Amino acid sequence: MSRGKNRKPATYEDIEQLPVGWVGEIVDDSLYASPRPAYGHLRAAARLTSLLAHAFELSHEGPGSWWFLVEPELHLARDVVVPDMAGWRRERLPEPPDPELPWISTAPDWLCEVLSPSTRSLDRVRKMPLYFREGVASMWLIDPVRQSLEVYRRGTTSWVRSQLFTGNVTVNAEPFEVLPLDLGLLWTPRMGGTTAQP
Repeated sequence: MSRGKNRKPATYEDIEQLPVGWVGEIVDDSLYASPRPAYGHLRAAARLTSLLAHAFELSHEGPGSWWFLVEPELHLARDVVVPDMAGWRRERLPEPPDPELPWISTAPDWLCEVLSPSTRSLDRVRKMPLYFREGVASMWLIDPVRQSLEVYRRGTTSWVRSQLFTGNVTVNAEPFEVLPLDLGLLWTPRMGGTTAQP
């Protein structure tokens, strides 16, 4: 749900007044509230975070140089957004500026939104331009229902989709192309069908 433009600009107090379990975001002065995501959404986000963090953050043998957060609260100018995942290059931001704060005001280098019916329009229409404005270098959109991964990189004036993958395939998706990523691990098994096993 969202609050229309004809009312006063949303504030952080509006987010704090949402029912328990709802996620609030402020984009262009409007409050957007979403219920907790469904299982397929959570599975895709959790598994992707595990795969990327193991290779790029936790492994001493891997490429390293990144750190990741799940559903970080980002305060970007007047906007408050909660992407499903975000990653920062350690060379630009070694650690959170203030580990005691519940939010971060430095835009990530990469982020991922997992699309849900209730957030699909918000993610594509409202949040993607916001992320571009804030200088995010790479962005992924994952659709667990369509079993797809869209990869975007910064263009001159807007996002450019550089890669599109669907189904149970192993991909090399930028900016993590050194890691072969088995997308089948992200999808919820379909009734009567097969996907990769845990």
